[in-house]
Amino acid sequence: MEIGALASTALYQMNQTSSSIGDFDTPSDLGVAMLSKQLEVSQTSGEALVRAMELSVNPGIGSNVDLYV
Repeated sequence: MEIGALASTALYQMNQTSSSIGDFDTPSDLGVAMLSKQLEVSQTSGEALVRAMELSVNPGIGSNVDLYV
């Protein structure tokens, strides 16, 4: 399930039960907090992908295999 669907479901549930939950004054505050966390996760994943691509740039590594019989 996508994060957008989870956020929509959570906001719908909150509107049905109460307008104030925990640290969040309104359902939109919760939505902003969830999107902020998703942005943080996406940035971290992107940085990891860039790092993996940087490490794989050396084309000479692994192209030659020495076999001794």
